[in-house]
Amino acid sequence: MAQVKGYRFGRSTKERVAKEAIAHAGRYAFRDRRTKKRLARQLWTVRINAATRPIGFSYSKFIGALKKSNITLDRKSLSALAKDYPETFDRLVKSVKVD
Repeated sequence: MAQVKGYRFGRSTKERVAKEAIAHAGRYAFRDRRTKKRLARQLWTVRINAATRPIGFSYSKFIGALKKSNITLDRKSLSALAKDYPETFDRLVKSVKVD
């Protein structure tokens, strides 16, 4: 019953309903941990794509050029560069574009 403290209505007082609420909460928590990771990666992709478009690259071509240049930065750090340090990201894109 300690797990359902703060739940509303019968979920916090009735044992059968509380068990069901805990089961549902666990199922949603498990599912949404994966969803959170998926959404984070989608955001990184969108940020990288938005930063590479003005320079004349698409996301897929940029990632392909990075792999050919043996630059092993992950999408999370590329996204952070594009968002927080656009000048550095531009230099990176241009250095990959030259190759």
